Amino acid sequence: MTEDSSSSSSTHPPLPPTTEDDRLSWLRLLRSRRVGVTTFWRLLSEHGTAQAALAALPEVAAAAGVAEYRICPEGVVLAEIKAARTFGARMVPRGAPEYPSLLAEISDPPPLLWVSGDPACLSRPMVALVGARNASSLGTRMARVLARGLGDAGLTVVSGLARGIDAAAHHAALDSGTVAVMAGGVDVLYPSENTRLAEEIRARGGALVSEQPMGLQPQARHFPARNRIVSGMARATVVVEAAAKSGSLITARCALDQGREVLAVPGHPLDARAGGCNILIRDGARLIRHSEDVTELLGPLPRTAAVQAELPLDAPPPLPPAAPETRSLRDTAALHREILARLGPAPLAEDQLIRDLAEPSDSVAPALTDLELEGRILRQPGGLLCRVT
Repeated sequence: MTEDSSSSSSTHPPLPPTTEDDRLSWLRLLRSRRVGVTTFWRLLSEHGTAQAALAALPEVAAAAGVAEYRICPEGVVLAEIKAARTFGARMVPRGAPEYPSLLAEISDPPPLLWVSGDPACLSRPMVALVGARNASSLGTRMARVLARGLGDAGLTVVSGLARGIDAAAHHAALDSGTVAVMAGGVDVLYPSENTRLAEEIRARGGALVSEQPMGLQPQARHFPARNRIVSGMARATVVVEAAAKSGSLITARCALDQGREVLAVPGHPLDARAGGCNILIRDGARLIRHSEDVTELLGPLPRTAAVQAELPLDAPPPLPPAAPETRSLRDTAALHREILARLGPAPLAEDQLIRDLAEPSDSVAPALTDLELEGRILRQPGGLLCRVT
């Protein structure tokens, strides 16, 4: 990607939006076509502010071969802000005091969250508790016991508001506060059978959270992105029941990628719903019998005030400054071809791709941004890339 000589890359970490205009610009940039989370942070790092990034985005897209690019219209984000206000949700950008400190540390943190309920619960230490939708009676009972014990120990339970284990965990943690991370808009209470549960969560000191636009109906591709937030908020992820191939194992993999603890409740070898947990334990996850096993692993919990003191007050963690692009158009096109040749429908880690290319990461990163804007590659949670076919 060729950098405009009239623009300069900021060497300072991007500041969170502090005014209504700033918040509007962040949202417009994030909602603009083909701007994913990674591209958002790169543009903000390159141009310093969301306003400057928005001004540069059409030229950046043109340099990537996208003709007649239009940024997200102001009316679209004004409608989203109005919908959030109507639902009682507030915007919490990365860098704000309420933004979960652990979530800010992952490789692809959401630039902003819509939060409905009490944002203060996001500042408390959290444990993710996830599992099967078609949970057994024993599994849901175990989830309730774990959630109550974790809440009594001062931990906030975070999960995904799904049927089965998620719902059981949320129900049991209502008194201590629980966080539900939504795959769609924070105002889209899915599944509908958990509508009353969602209302209770936000009425009783918990919160509903989403990075997606207001009103967005969840689709299959949104759930892995949701799962990285569930694990990213938490000091540890506990899997109660999960099949060998399930969304709960995606959450566990996200937790491992994020450097967090993964724990699992063992199950009978002949019960398919226990297959994923048994695999996790075989591969090194901590076996869990009760909530004390979790709290023992985590050690003493910080006081709430200490947790808030650790939160970034005025800026997110520094992002590396973008290196100016010095490649010729021919060299850039050749790098694009080589990247696409190495990617396929199966996800590949970005770090592995860079090693395979034997190119400096600051040369590959702009090319990946170009290809993402062109819609030729797709970024997935955990730093994974795949080719759009």
